[in-house]
Amino acid sequence: MKHEEKHILPLPIDLLEQRIGYSFKNKDLITLALQHSSYANELKLKGEKQSCNERLEFFGDSVLSLIVSEYLYSRYVSNQEGDLTKIRAAVVCERALAKYALAIGLGDFLRLGHGEDMNHGRERASITSDAFEAVLAAMYIDSGSLETVRDFLLPYVQKEIEEIRSSSSFVDYKTALQQIVQQVEGELLEYVLIGEHGPDHCKVFDIEARLNSNVIGRGSARSKREAEQLAAKEALILFGEKDHS
Repeated sequence: MKHEEKHILPLPIDLLEQRIGYSFKNKDLITLALQHSSYANELKLKGEKQSCNERLEFFGDSVLSLIVSEYLYSRYVSNQEGDLTKIRAAVVCERALAKYALAIGLGDFLRLGHGEDMNHGRERASITSDAFEAVLAAMYIDSGSLETVRDFLLPYVQKEIEEIRSSSSFVDYKTALQQIVQQVEGELLEYVLIGEHGPDHCKVFDIEARLNSNVIGRGSARSKREAEQLAAKEALILFGEKDHS
């Protein structure tokens, strides 16, 4: 028995335009943004000259970086350069871009060479993330407006940033706490192991953050480093630093 295909890929561009909330005046731009090098190379072997989305991807990388950098600079005014750089790197990396691409089903619109298509290229992060950047560039060139791209992009970026900032494994609470404490000369901040429990293969460490011997935060975790981070996080809340909660 033959299995019926649900749809023939790639899907039509007007459906992608609905998903991204933008209609291209120059359809050639968005078409090019969706053309992978494997598709272009396959046509070249048949004697047909065709371009791929790599130049647009290059441009889109800069558009992406500018929008994200501008947003972080204006939104997180109390964060230092190192923190902003760390967050930016996380929200513009291949993994994050592939998530944004998946959210709009971008893989279903790509023009791939037959071999790449058969090897699940539509789900490959390296391909979908590059195509996402190419789409940003195409949108910017077509609209002539950074605001248009910003309106489309930022909801995905903002969601990713919130997920990152809520992850204690990413946010360096100890550094943030140290920056507050060192504003007053002579203050002594230390982390003290007050107990450990559980079997050796799954031990839990209890740590207190102490300022001048006074307990300002507690944390428990399966590593001393993580327990210290959690203790520092609690201390930051005590100091009223809600941005770190």
